[in-house]
Amino acid sequence: MISHLQRPTPINQCYIQRLYCLIVRKTMDLLSDVLARVKPQSGVSAQLLTGGDWAMAFTGYDGIKFTAIQRGHCWLQVDGDEATYRLGPGDGYLLTDGRPYRLASDLALPPADAQQVFADAENGCARYNDRDELSAIGGRFSFDPSQADLLIEQLPCVIHIPATSRHAATLPWLLEQLAGELRGAEAGANLMADHLAHMLLLHALRHYLQDIGPVVPGWLNGLTDPRIGSALTRLHRHPAHPWTVAELAGASGMSRTVFSQRFKTLIGRPPMDYLLHWRMRLAAESLRMGHDSVASIGYALGYESDSAFNHAFKRVMGVSPRGFRVRCPE
Repeated sequence: MISHLQRPTPINQCYIQRLYCLIVRKTMDLLSDVLARVKPQSGVSAQLLTGGDWAMAFTGYDGIKFTAIQRGHCWLQVDGDEATYRLGPGDGYLLTDGRPYRLASDLALPPADAQQVFADAENGCARYNDRDELSAIGGRFSFDPSQADLLIEQLPCVIHIPATSRHAATLPWLLEQLAGELRGAEAGANLMADHLAHMLLLHALRHYLQDIGPVVPGWLNGLTDPRIGSALTRLHRHPAHPWTVAELAGASGMSRTVFSQRFKTLIGRPPMDYLLHWRMRLAAESLRMGHDSVASIGYALGYESDSAFNHAFKRVMGVSPRGFRVRCPE
């Protein structure tokens, strides 16, 4: 029999819920850490105004493309993707893997060259067909080339954010502000547009993470599980710590076996293999950008001998640390 003192009280239940929310918030900070590492730079290309019967073909691109619809409707089709997407006011999307794509009122229409349409943009606005039933704002995020895969490889080719999504609730305001910054000439307009575009990126990633659920194994997928996410946060924040699977499992409140299986299912690698690859990514960044000695970089990542660090680095990167530095000068 459970005594009265052992039964959970409302206060204890509230405390558990607050603790759970705290874990989720701290786990989500990992997304901020990764975005800071990949260094997104936004370039808002233009506002598009069109209407009637129309179609546009867009060429391949680097980074991530984003578009959000202010008014009107159109179709989106990405090369190699069987799905088509019907877009309306408040909808948005990210395109992540560089494939050509089309926007159209009717996908059966022969498309115009979007590059030419946007080349004729004036005051941040590209017009087509002299109609304005549809208004859309688009642009592109570029990333540090050496780190871009850390984010892009975690994402599907299309992330559609319907207006009904809770993360689309702020899109109308963001769109209105972005359009104003594109049209206006107020001081700091470029910086303001850049920050607004970053907010669009974060809302899209939150929608993908919390509403859709990642389909690609990796660290982003791990954030869907608070306990695995907390383990990832520990590994990222303290990469030099001599972690063991048992220690991570215990800190996550799981058995060693269950933790290992869950981690590999969500992340795609066993815990210690993930840690190894994360350490080597950090090492490569230090070798590429800094002037610290190879020995000091290895020591900062938890390796007490040059030989251990050299072996680990060559195993992952296929070249010694010194060889990597020669190939990738600052």
